[in-house]
Amino acid sequence: MTAREGLGLVAAFAVALLGTVIFDAIGFPSAPLTGSAAAVSLAAVAGVPVHVPVWLRTTAFVLLGINIGSSVTYEMLQTALTWPVTIAILSLSLFVSLKVSASGLRRWMGFSGRDAVLAAAPGHLSYVLALSLSARGETARVAVVQSIRVLFLTLCVPVLVAKVFGASGLVLLAEAPLPLWQLFVLIGVTLAVGLVFTRLKVPAAYLLAGILCSGTGHVFDLTPGPPPESATFVAFLVMGILIGSRFVGQSLAGLRLDLLAGLWVTGTNVVITLLAIILSMSLLGLPPALLIVAFAPGGVEAMAAIAVTLGLDPAFVAAHHVMRLLILTLLIPLLLRRSGGA
Repeated sequence: MTAREGLGLVAAFAVALLGTVIFDAIGFPSAPLTGSAAAVSLAAVAGVPVHVPVWLRTTAFVLLGINIGSSVTYEMLQTALTWPVTIAILSLSLFVSLKVSASGLRRWMGFSGRDAVLAAAPGHLSYVLALSLSARGETARVAVVQSIRVLFLTLCVPVLVAKVFGASGLVLLAEAPLPLWQLFVLIGVTLAVGLVFTRLKVPAAYLLAGILCSGTGHVFDLTPGPPPESATFVAFLVMGILIGSRFVGQSLAGLRLDLLAGLWVTGTNVVITLLAIILSMSLLGLPPALLIVAFAPGGVEAMAAIAVTLGLDPAFVAAHHVMRLLILTLLIPLLLRRSGGA
């Protein structure tokens, strides 16, 4: 690493930390990711040199994959199997949302087939952005569209569940983090699997390897608990820096179009999700509060906590959110392959 590259890395981390602090103060979700991406984007446009070495990028992908896979447990998969109708409706709504949103992005917003699929994904933010970065797509555009969706959820879902359904804000106890020795073993296995995936030309090889190894370890209770918060924090910072670096040369006209694309994707997702909720209510007679919390594309822990405060079934909610992540993990690469990367 040259002296210039070293300075670029230090500057990038400093700006990313500043953005994280600001976004955390205003209550934006995933502040290490969203805040760092926003701050580094502005810095990149202003001409600040940004550099992330390949080894650090790979490490971030591995840790993010492990973090995503840690949400999968045997108990949650068992619970999901007891609700086949709602899982099927959720799966259908995810597929329809992706197809309709991506079609609009391609036809009216000038997105390529691959970028349209990633920008249209109703959730799985870190996974989507990692796929875009690994394929060297237009990550800046994908990030803008996804940020609009996240911002809408941040502003509207808490108001809905607190004001309409009376959530009290109770927080569930966090799962104990994975011991360091188990984390290092898991990282080693993930790197080995990622190397195999790379030779097989699997997209986002190290990210998918992390999801596979971590998810398998959790299902069989070999690696209980998520990675330490500090490891995930650094991984999100690196991801934000990589995203922000893609905003170099972004035009204001293009940014306006991307904001419009974000509104299109958000509106489409909301309408289709509401239709899925109405269908589930009519077929099964389930309460709307339970379905809204279970189908809303938010974090597993946050939605399970809301379920507890409302006296709903937290296992039902958690199972549906884990299944949403698993469905998107399989569905997005399939649609990317069908899009031909065009």
